[in-house]
Amino acid sequence: MGSIGVYIFRTTFGAFLLVLISLTSLIWVTQALRDFDLMTNRGQTVFAFLGITSLIIPVLVLIISPLALVVAIAHTLNKLANDSEIIVMNAAGMPPWRLFRPFLAVAIIASIMTAAISTYIAPEGLRLLRRWLTEVRTDLITNIVQPGRFTTIDRGLTFFIRERQANGLLVGILLDDRRDEKARVTILAEKGEIVKTATGNFILFETGNIQQHEIKSPDPSIVQFDRYAFDLSQFTSSSSVIHYSIRERYLWELISPSPDDPQFKAQPGHFRAELHERLLGPLYPIAFLVLAYLFLGAPSTTRQSRIWSIIALTSGVVTLRLLGFAASIVGVTIPLFIAFQYLVLMATIAGGLVVISRGMVIEPPAFLIRGIAAMVEFVKSQALTLKGLTR
Repeated sequence: MGSIGVYIFRTTFGAFLLVLISLTSLIWVTQALRDFDLMTNRGQTVFAFLGITSLIIPVLVLIISPLALVVAIAHTLNKLANDSEIIVMNAAGMPPWRLFRPFLAVAIIASIMTAAISTYIAPEGLRLLRRWLTEVRTDLITNIVQPGRFTTIDRGLTFFIRERQANGLLVGILLDDRRDEKARVTILAEKGEIVKTATGNFILFETGNIQQHEIKSPDPSIVQFDRYAFDLSQFTSSSSVIHYSIRERYLWELISPSPDDPQFKAQPGHFRAELHERLLGPLYPIAFLVLAYLFLGAPSTTRQSRIWSIIALTSGVVTLRLLGFAASIVGVTIPLFIAFQYLVLMATIAGGLVVISRGMVIEPPAFLIRGIAAMVEFVKSQALTLKGLTR
């Protein structure tokens, strides 16, 4: 690759990692805050909260990595252009492919990462996230321990605690049981704790009383106790069938789904669209690289042309990705549009490589440049006029 290629590769790859990590972290924080109730209302620890919410990171990386690659390549090419390094390389007779190779190496790394994540890592993370959240949200023990709130854990059975301390101790407990139509039982305790054993889950009350009031009896009977255990296992969901969505399927499950899969029978078009979306995912970094190099890789000395190139690059990337999304959505019902995705990507890559190999420079039409320049000058003159009037 040579010293120049290593320098370009190191600069681009470093910028790619920086942008990828920064954007992923920012978006992850916004998504994680949506599940903050895992700690506030579900009684989960900070480590459990971080573990659950971090499982969406592979999906975020899958979405952000192509865009991070475009930003990194644009940053490096702009840096080379501002330092006049591209002009010097071109004047020295360096062919476009030699400058293109280090960027291609970074794009290949991004493509391999995208393929690995979409094939196994992202589906596995989503599956684990679904299992974990299902366990937390169906675990009665974590749901009932919500201070200051009356919670119905079964028809006729209400639970309340005044406070939950940091060590897990429950303070000010009330349990009202009206499941039996012939008698009502109310348990009051100063404190208690949840105990999980091999035989079941229990609330162990300490220092309280049990009030039992039978319908036929005018007066309740009250029993004082020092310790009393109430079995919660009968209300806890011991097993639940988890049905994975299409996004949570591994790539090989999309390639060869089970004929007996009810979801596949009901939504074969969604399986097809998701399969081809994942197969095409690794090609987007290559296509974005070609677009970035096509608009920013040519020697340029004017600042105006760089602005136009950045606008054209942004428009090209957005248009290409939106076409892919649209083709994937329409391809659910019209399979022909799946082929349109391949056609657009292949045409972008092949056409861009031809233009790059010939050293062609893509610039906006002259009349458009003159029109925008005139508009800019008009805005500047109006701003100066307003500034003079305000003095």
